[in-house]
Amino acid sequence: MVNKGKRKGSHRKKRPRAPLAGMMIHQDGSTHEWVPGQRWDLIVTMDDATSEVYSGFFVEEEGTLSSFRGVRETIAANGLFSSFYSDRGSHYWLTPKAGGPGDKTQLTQFGRAMKQLGIQMIAAYSPEARGRSERFFGTLQGRLPNELALHGITDMADANDYLKSYWPRFNRTFSVDAPESGNAFVAVLDARLKDILCIQEERTVRGDNCVQFGGMTLQIPAQQHRCHFVKAKVRVHAYPDGTYAIFHGPRRLANYDAAGACSSKEGREEGRCVNRFATATPLASSPKARQLG
Repeated sequence: MVNKGKRKGSHRKKRPRAPLAGMMIHQDGSTHEWVPGQRWDLIVTMDDATSEVYSGFFVEEEGTLSSFRGVRETIAANGLFSSFYSDRGSHYWLTPKAGGPGDKTQLTQFGRAMKQLGIQMIAAYSPEARGRSERFFGTLQGRLPNELALHGITDMADANDYLKSYWPRFNRTFSVDAPESGNAFVAVLDARLKDILCIQEERTVRGDNCVQFGGMTLQIPAQQHRCHFVKAKVRVHAYPDGTYAIFHGPRRLANYDAAGACSSKEGREEGRCVNRFATATPLASSPKARQLG
């Protein structure tokens, strides 16, 4: 009897590019010392067929809101794309077992948004699958810090402003032609795009007509169609730009700025929409925000 040898791993090979621009969008982040003494995350959203960068910006830490921003900027410039390729980061996928496959039934906030838009999510499962991304960021890490230093840039806001003119030049040098002519982008017809590419969480309205979210107490202003919303289920939307809104079903009840001040007409008449008996903490500084953003 001949003993069976140890089973070899499956053969890996270079993943071919998508045939058309807009068929697959790739998003990834790179933590690096882009300026002396400061490590930021660079979030890049690019086309798999051409390697053209559609969105790229620095943030303190990669997360759900930065991913939404990259997708929204890509759609705004080009239209809806067919599929989204990424690693298995916790803001993209829930993975019940460490190193295991992403759960396609229990969706993250990001997964819910992609489902609403009809965009297929594809997860990378091997180092080979991410090789193109690693080579791409290797190129950026070798060039971009020198560019920023040459222009005397040390502040994130200035660096992000510089990137607006940097990407067109970078694309002219490093993007390639797609294997096939044409593109797969679809014109955006959904005016609710902003309210899809955001964090959505349900809350129960308290007895003082307020909801608690991210360390803030937001008060719902007076509404013409209803006296109050006590004990009602409402939905809070947190947008990538730091603002918020409260919805009851499809109806938008109020908009709020980053500090919790109501920016809706009804709210301006009522004054500040944060409960005067509560201490408002901006979401950006709360533990909840650090997990989400």
